[in-house]
Amino acid sequence: MSKARKILVTAALPYANGPIHLGHLVEYIQTDIWVRFQNLRGNRCIYICADDTHGTAIMKSARQRGCTEEQFVAMMHDAHRRDFAGFDVEFDNYGSTNSPENREYCEEIWRALQDKGLIAQRQVVELFDSQTGETLPDRFVKGTCPNPRCGATDQYGDNCDRCGSTYSAIDLIDPISTISGTPPVKGESEHFFVNIEALHEFLDEWTQSGEHLQDEVANYLKSHFLEAPLRDWDVSRPAPYFGFEIPGTHGRHYWYVWFDAPIGYMGSTREWCKRRGEDSDEWWRGESTEIHHFIGKDIQYFHCLFWPAMLRVAGFNLPDKVHIHGFLTVNGRKMSKRDGTFVMAATYLKHLDPAALRYYYAAKLGPRLDDIDMNLDEFVAKVNADIVGKVVNLASRTAKFVESTGLSPVYPDDGGLFAQAASVADEIAAAYESCDYNRAVRLVLEMADRANPYVENAAPWSLKKDPGRAKELQDVCTVALNLFRQIAVYLSPVLPRLAKQTEELLGQPIRHWDEVQTPLVGTPVAPFRHMMQRIDKKDVQAMIEESRESALGAESPKPQPLQDSDEALKAEPLAPTCTIDDFTKVDLRIARVVSAEHVPDAEKLLKLVLSLGGEERRTVFAGIKKAYQPEQLVGRMVVMAANLAPRKMKFGLSEGMVLASGPGGAEVFLLGADSGAKPGQRVH
Repeated sequence: MSKARKILVTAALPYANGPIHLGHLVEYIQTDIWVRFQNLRGNRCIYICADDTHGTAIMKSARQRGCTEEQFVAMMHDAHRRDFAGFDVEFDNYGSTNSPENREYCEEIWRALQDKGLIAQRQVVELFDSQTGETLPDRFVKGTCPNPRCGATDQYGDNCDRCGSTYSAIDLIDPISTISGTPPVKGESEHFFVNIEALHEFLDEWTQSGEHLQDEVANYLKSHFLEAPLRDWDVSRPAPYFGFEIPGTHGRHYWYVWFDAPIGYMGSTREWCKRRGEDSDEWWRGESTEIHHFIGKDIQYFHCLFWPAMLRVAGFNLPDKVHIHGFLTVNGRKMSKRDGTFVMAATYLKHLDPAALRYYYAAKLGPRLDDIDMNLDEFVAKVNADIVGKVVNLASRTAKFVESTGLSPVYPDDGGLFAQAASVADEIAAAYESCDYNRAVRLVLEMADRANPYVENAAPWSLKKDPGRAKELQDVCTVALNLFRQIAVYLSPVLPRLAKQTEELLGQPIRHWDEVQTPLVGTPVAPFRHMMQRIDKKDVQAMIEESRESALGAESPKPQPLQDSDEALKAEPLAPTCTIDDFTKVDLRIARVVSAEHVPDAEKLLKLVLSLGGEERRTVFAGIKKAYQPEQLVGRMVVMAANLAPRKMKFGLSEGMVLASGPGGAEVFLLGADSGAKPGQRVH
């Protein structure tokens, strides 16, 4: 066997100014699939991400909400984590760019740029809102792309999402402030710049080597940027600004969000390393580490020119590969709030199975930058036909016949089906490796297309009627379930829940890619449980209608200040006064939800497994079933009463209590903790 690889993988940091939507999820699901595949192959692969938290937009949102920037980004951090967990996107660390670890790396890279003489200061013209007098960040200005070969309208002030050009807001044609809807006015202020042109030769060599970028990306960078001198990169914003102050500027200048955002990959890695007792330099300077970035094509300029330049100057490892994907359209058109196709992750989870979206995206994603279209009719038909009709059907039609006998002690003759499926393992692996998920899925579905006729011809439901053919029945089901398990292994990066259900059905863990080479024999088979439900078009339409109503019911809504109501206090008055000694008897601790699941036959309960740090785990039965789905809770920080006496219940032993507010039923609100809190910390 070849030596296991050590791989650090990142996805672009979602901006903490809004919730996750289906367009975002293309990237995070694509990356999650690749990471799961690498680990299944026996490599050590970690998935690092964080919230991108700085900038004027965050300041404005916090002000409108009546809270601090830190409170606002903490709220969005929790929401993002819930959304990702709902789609089985598992990060090894999900941090924040507003962390001390990120500040440390920013300062280190800044010193390196200064030491190389690459930093300059000069006055620049900026745009200000004519009504409020406020500085307008790039994303608070819209206009026509200044690229004469493009001219797209309704573009933001930093880059064009049609042609990919980058520019300053001042360059936009016919700019309009998104705050007041009026043309902005011009003014001057001092900014810091990085001389990227000094690294032109290196960047030309790195981008054109054929090793790190897709060909179309390399060609685009060459024709649009590298055939002329590179412009200096504006990396600062004047106060007031929510971000990290540039050392030595005495509170007058801050790093622009695009300076510290990619450095957030490193800061989040250091957070993870501190938690595990590892050295982050082993990941960002180690000779044996691969670094892979997954990003959208709208930010390729920043990741393929600025970012390698920063890493090179500061002596860090360069990315081995930047994997770039296209945009998501729905029914052939740009996602639209008015049409209801601009769907938030949380809205999708109310109506549809997250596994369906993971599969559909995988079946669409290839190794190029092509946009992918989510045709809703095709989405329903493909998931129902492929996963429910072809894959799950193999298990649902055969497992029940061998619950009492288990699998045959010797693998039967199947006409070469198992061997044929095992023989394409390397071809499927190569497709996953190159991000050609569409090809990987097609190869796996070909197995299902061969396995289902085998079951149809053998007709185990007919064999069951003849007691004299019990051995034949067992053999047929043994073949079918082994072919099903092969498919489940191959698809486990895409459908981790199906893999887990397969483990429970056949009693054998799925831990390594090579398990497709050896059939299971002589093992018990558990009672078959529902694996995946067919998608109903009515549920898709309900999701679209909710998205449309949400958008049209509050067209361009103004966030309301946080207000308190006295209704709850009237309904449940304050308890009698207690002493500090009474209070300290209750040991309140921060805990992370490791797993959450429904409790069969329990109307109100969810079963939670909570981590208090290290190996300390507690099982808690919480009456929150009507308010939360299990997938919303995994990875979330909660507060628990850790020293309650264990309570024996019908469903098991409950070893504590999670804290929540609200009258009960669907109106339950779990208490959480700000970013930075760690499992096991005591609540004082």
